[in-house]
Amino acid sequence: MKKYCFGVDVGGTTIKIGFFKTDGTLLDKWEIKTNTENFGEGILGDICEALESKLVKEGIGLDELEGIGIGLPGPVLDDGTVLQCVNLGWGTFNVEEKLSAMFHDIKVKAGNDANVAALGENWKGGGKNYHDIVMITLGTGVGGGVIINNKILTGYNGGAGEIGHMHMNDEETELCGCGRKGCLEQYASATGVVRLAKRYMAQNNEPTKMKDFGEDITAKDVFDLAKEGDAGAEAVVNQMGNYLGKAMSHIAVTVNPQAFIIGGGVSKAGQYLIDAIKVIYRETCFSACGDAAVHLAELGNDAGMYGAAALVVKY
Repeated sequence: MKKYCFGVDVGGTTIKIGFFKTDGTLLDKWEIKTNTENFGEGILGDICEALESKLVKEGIGLDELEGIGIGLPGPVLDDGTVLQCVNLGWGTFNVEEKLSAMFHDIKVKAGNDANVAALGENWKGGGKNYHDIVMITLGTGVGGGVIINNKILTGYNGGAGEIGHMHMNDEETELCGCGRKGCLEQYASATGVVRLAKRYMAQNNEPTKMKDFGEDITAKDVFDLAKEGDAGAEAVVNQMGNYLGKAMSHIAVTVNPQAFIIGGGVSKAGQYLIDAIKVIYRETCFSACGDAAVHLAELGNDAGMYGAAALVVKY
């Protein structure tokens, strides 16, 4: 194993780049703009320029570089083929082969961004003490990644870990962003918590401070009020926890993880959120899976960089 590697986390707005030792020590990190003009044709070139500049600045030769790991917002097959990255304007091509050819034929490993973030948490974050984990990311949507025996489970065509689109409610009338109804994402994401709060206020006459926020209420507001003992907010959090805890019990009987790692913006609610989830999970899961740990993620927005670096080191 050589001494250094890069971990690159490509988003629709910015590209996060981490410069690592191959033992997982982060030496430096920075961001560049994601240029999506002309179907994102300049993205890989911009990455190459940023990496080249770093090596020159640090006086590091290519013979010391193990490789480049890259996380991407779309399905990625085991051979490095990206099926589609809508936010980047990309179609189908092998990103590993193309980026390697553009950067001195260095080894390149690619993965889906959510899966890669899970690998990062497994390597150096909240899941570092386990070899089988499921990461659930609660942000604008709900993402996920499954790590079995310290390796990403991608599935047949990259669809494994799309936890946010588990069907949870036959009675739902609103559409999810995926075009279906009743997905976990509609209840456990930041926008989902807001949806539940607004429905609660519309359907209940009981006093709640949530009404003071009106249409501008956020998921953070709901959790803050619940922690203060507001009965309405507590009911919403319990409803959200009910959906998420049951989804976790379904996942558990499929992959039987040692631990669930909860990340994303909603996870900033902290242990209060974890406790709300665990109650329902323990009540509904198959008994053999009941001892799975539930932890908060630790790497925050850096998880994708760590996971991308781990692709190079561990695969």
